[in-house]
Amino acid sequence: MPTHLPRRPAFIRLFGSSLVFSLLLVGGFALSVSAQERGNRDGEWRYIWGDVWSTRYSPLDQINADNFEDLEVAWFWKGDNYGPRMDNVGRSTPIYADGIVYTVAGRRRTVVAIDPATGETLWTFREPNTERWENSPRQNYGRGVAYYEIDGRGVIYVVTPGFFLHALDAKTGYPLANFGGQIPIDGFPETGTVDMLASLGHDYNVYSGIDRARGAITTSSPPIVVNDVIIVGNSAHPGGGGQTRIENVPGDIQAFDVRTGEHLWTFHTIPRAGEFGNDSWLSDAWSWSGNVNAWAPLSADPELGMVYLATDAPTNDYYGGFRPGNNLYGSSVLALDIQTGERVWHFQTVHHDIWDWDNPVAPILVDVTVDGVAIPAVVQTTKHSFAFAFNRETGEPLWPIEETPVPAGNVPGEWYSPTQPYPTRPAGYELQGLSVDDLMDFTPELREMAIEQISDINLGPLFNPYVYAGNPEGWRAVAQCPSATGGTNIPGGTVMDPETGIMYVASRKACSGGRLAPGSERDGGGPDGLGQTVVDFGSGGGGGFASIQGLPIFKPPYGRITAIDMNTGEHLWWIPNGDTPERIRNHPLLEGVDLTDVNTGFQGNATALVTRSLLMFAEGRGGQAVWFGVDKMTGERIGSVEIPAPTSTAPMTYMHDGVQYVVLPVAAAANGILPSLVALRLPQEE
Repeated sequence: MPTHLPRRPAFIRLFGSSLVFSLLLVGGFALSVSAQERGNRDGEWRYIWGDVWSTRYSPLDQINADNFEDLEVAWFWKGDNYGPRMDNVGRSTPIYADGIVYTVAGRRRTVVAIDPATGETLWTFREPNTERWENSPRQNYGRGVAYYEIDGRGVIYVVTPGFFLHALDAKTGYPLANFGGQIPIDGFPETGTVDMLASLGHDYNVYSGIDRARGAITTSSPPIVVNDVIIVGNSAHPGGGGQTRIENVPGDIQAFDVRTGEHLWTFHTIPRAGEFGNDSWLSDAWSWSGNVNAWAPLSADPELGMVYLATDAPTNDYYGGFRPGNNLYGSSVLALDIQTGERVWHFQTVHHDIWDWDNPVAPILVDVTVDGVAIPAVVQTTKHSFAFAFNRETGEPLWPIEETPVPAGNVPGEWYSPTQPYPTRPAGYELQGLSVDDLMDFTPELREMAIEQISDINLGPLFNPYVYAGNPEGWRAVAQCPSATGGTNIPGGTVMDPETGIMYVASRKACSGGRLAPGSERDGGGPDGLGQTVVDFGSGGGGGFASIQGLPIFKPPYGRITAIDMNTGEHLWWIPNGDTPERIRNHPLLEGVDLTDVNTGFQGNATALVTRSLLMFAEGRGGQAVWFGVDKMTGERIGSVEIPAPTSTAPMTYMHDGVQYVVLPVAAAANGILPSLVALRLPQEE
């Protein structure tokens, strides 16, 4: 059960031991939710995930089943001129507010304002060069900007790799007067900027940042701005086993005033001595451990005055012997008071995470009806393919979440949680764990090849613990399914229809081999020299079992979209997230196999949005350059439209001068198309 602080809930009454809303829903459907309640004007897209609830939903329906295949390119905006390197994979989802489209481009995270009808660049803003930026991790992970209106004036807020916060006039791009102060670095404006390291509580140099021996912190997602407060998440060095030192900077959450940039509060994601949750860090590991970042977008309920965030695992991703205990608030969902930063409630989705199963997508808010009772809910989808659902005011689960015994491993020095939380509903929506029954069976011969390939792989359920090189059992690796790149992940994620309470979850079927090697063998100075103390064990490679000559070892589908009714917790339908790739259809091992009636889907993260009329999606990075339209109640494909390149992250839609546009971030360097935006619309009369 979650731990939460007492609060005075509005419009509720007590029945037995459960808090329920006295307002019942009509006809079993969720409350109709206006765009204003979700922080949007009708037809706008003011947050990178659509609204303050992070639904990726729009009530627009000009584009519908009757005309979907008439969509054509309205404009094309190229982002490859915002160097100095052209390897940004296009992670930014634009927003649209008060007649202008805004995004970020390039490793310097240049802010760009774009004409929504033509794609013309209106203004740009770029932070001056600093050593903090040059050494920052995740330079090319910028996901966008935040927008807020102060006394009728639009303001753009952007956070940068160097850990600065800028406030810009939305119409001109000029830094906001009386916000922040002068940064003592050449080229910085006199106003409009906050140095976020100044309030983080670590020794640092204004030009070079925090001492690399202590660690590093950066940003990826934009802040969320609600109730006159700017709330800033953060991120650390990319994982994947690259972290070989135990020290890093904790991902503390900060808040600032929208008008002045004054620091308002800090929430410690790794609790300090005397704070709630500190006792979940044994051996004083809280004092040197880091990460537990909120690197996904944030969500908020302005009426409840609460902000919701999802966190990642502590250092390092796959070994935690130096940080025994459950490690709050690692891999958790947190609800904080917007004005004070106080914890209202939390829930840890993975105890003592040693699988890199952090929460990579925003918590999604929705009003639902469960057993006839109206509940304001929040749902967190995960890499390990669960949907954790809570009353967003109290933290009570919508349905029971059971602490279930899980196997322990024998890696020297590791600490294992004896149980992990399993939701009773909704059911998991992607492959969880691996057995022989899950292996591909296109032909008997291929199945035998697959069985032979996993003969020295330790198969098992979800939360199967890693093995180590030289383990006495002789395992080459453990099968981690989903892998750290499987299940639900950015840039795919989840979309929600707030009118019906139906959630559409994009997921990727992926396994990897889990094997640890001595840290001294893996250490090359730490990721960019971060930290001091080499970890006992680090990622030792995956064992190379998850495919045979590039053919996934498990049965299709390789990716899917699942519709889940969050009023009941039931799966309604699922569909492949695209079409069988040509490399699968033409694979030499499948020569002679009839795949006419087989759709494997694409092994990637589909990028989707939902409107009043349609569910729309593309296969995502590395997939087809095709935009699909689907009946959102049945999953039936309505049509498809060719686009200039595969999408690279989540799309968006808006209405401008009576015309609905869909904007797709795309990136396909192999085709000569570098990170760009493609806007689609219906044909216009001359």
